[in-house]
Amino acid sequence: MNHAAASWASLQAIRQGAPLVHNITNFVAMEVVANCLLALGASPAMVQAEEEVEDFLEIAQALVVNIGTLSSDQLAAMRRAAARAAALERPWVLDPVGAGATPWRTRAAAALIDLKPTVIRGNGSEILALAGAASGPTRGVDSSHGADEAIDAARQLARSSGAVVAVTGEIDRITDGERWREVGNGDWRMTRVTALGCAASAVIGAFLTVDPEPLRAAAGGLAVFGLAGERAAAESAGPGSLRWRIVDELASLDEAVVLEGARIA
Repeated sequence: MNHAAASWASLQAIRQGAPLVHNITNFVAMEVVANCLLALGASPAMVQAEEEVEDFLEIAQALVVNIGTLSSDQLAAMRRAAARAAALERPWVLDPVGAGATPWRTRAAAALIDLKPTVIRGNGSEILALAGAASGPTRGVDSSHGADEAIDAARQLARSSGAVVAVTGEIDRITDGERWREVGNGDWRMTRVTALGCAASAVIGAFLTVDPEPLRAAAGGLAVFGLAGERAAAESAGPGSLRWRIVDELASLDEAVVLEGARIA
């Protein structure tokens, strides 16, 4: 089965099974993430309270942790949820938003990596910071480094953490420390809409529920999400309409579109 066919098979499985994806994500992204997961065919939950996150992992099929609007209380919930996911052998995704911007945020992301995420998805600056290779401070959630600049750092981080590392950019680079995948889907206009990167991480989480191979799941999720984004951008008047069109495109992707349009190498 080629890469595009594997992506379509996973998308079909998500639509048929409606896996429950537990998101502890930032407040800016919640609505976008939830709607993108619903459009994909998954079932989103935004359970945040430290008192119940461990119990919720008993019924969820995957966990997605996003540190965009991080607080001490939320970090405590994230750590408990991640530890429980690991104990239950549930796949989980870390989106280290803004890692490298402040020492506390970077330490928080590093502590979460110690809890063995299945996939880490970030921009070039975030991955460089987490690998200890950043040449200067990041610009918060914006990347000042391209994915190509973070290739060595991604390999290093994958090997040290045991996670698949996905560096997203104009071309997404995904590695397990030895093997690589490249995804060429997406559109630059997606960077003008907040929370789409967060949604991409959540889509990877959904793909992990139906594919036991994290490298393939991460590449497939990014390809499907990027394909929906480029199709939405082609019909959008601007960022506002792109935001809702991408939800429509995720819901309407069919076999012919995915097999022809998914660009994974």
